Amino acid sequence: MARDKKERLPTSHDRSPAGGFFAAFGGLSAEGLPPGEEPAQGDPSTPSGKSRGRAILRKETAHRGGKTVLVIRFEPMPNEAELARLAKELRVACGCGGAVKEGEIELQGRQLEKVRELLVGEGFRLAGITKI
Repeated sequence: MARDKKERLPTSHDRSPAGGFFAAFGGLSAEGLPPGEEPAQGDPSTPSGKSRGRAILRKETAHRGGKTVLVIRFEPMPNEAELARLAKELRVACGCGGAVKEGEIELQGRQLEKVRELLVGEGFRLAGITKI
């Protein structure tokens, strides 16, 4: 039993509304829709398109009973409200305790991968330790 071949739309990169991939959307209209957001202008090398500075990571165990703490220092240092927001977001994402002390965020435990992912997503460049 032979299958009938379906007629397919051409998928060339023709940007005209009449042809290529965009032919499927040719009948749509933007009438009545609110205007969209302007694209963010910034450094395209960062995932969010903007660079917010450096986040320097270091591991500490001294004077902590052998427990590991991940300390995050920012350059330039964000204001107190932004630092508190970042600390809370990191604690929730990692499911751990932590605090803001002397302009640095301290997180309990070995949380490097989660912290790295979240900080890069926030637009920070990372420096310091690479693995715990």
